[in-house]
Amino acid sequence: MSTSRQSGPVEGCRPTDSTPVAVDAGAIADASREDLRAFADDLADEGYVPAEVTVDAAFDEDCSLATQREADRLRDLVENASFLGANRLTVDVREAAAPEKVRPALSAVAERARRDGLAVDVNGLSLN
Repeated sequence: MSTSRQSGPVEGCRPTDSTPVAVDAGAIADASREDLRAFADDLADEGYVPAEVTVDAAFDEDCSLATQREADRLRDLVENASFLGANRLTVDVREAAAPEKVRPALSAVAERARRDGLAVDVNGLSLN
């Protein structure tokens, strides 16, 4: 029986010379896979690693369809951020006309993000 301690994945990590950066959602919102690959290459060439994607969200209508459209936009962004290799999505909610409709929509987006490997921070509205 071995008594050696196995190391976890974090213990095997070491710093690099790359600088983590936050990417504005506008840079990747409607990007194709090819564009995202090129963007990731450009970042790497400059010594950057996309650590976070930041996005402003506005749920300014008390309308379930409008809330769903904004949530769908955020889900599309989750997919692009994940493909780019970011590990965090920060959502700044500028307005929430009907918080009782927005909270479940944002919770669903956050769950999708977690499944895609992204941590989520929501500013401006508590999800609880």
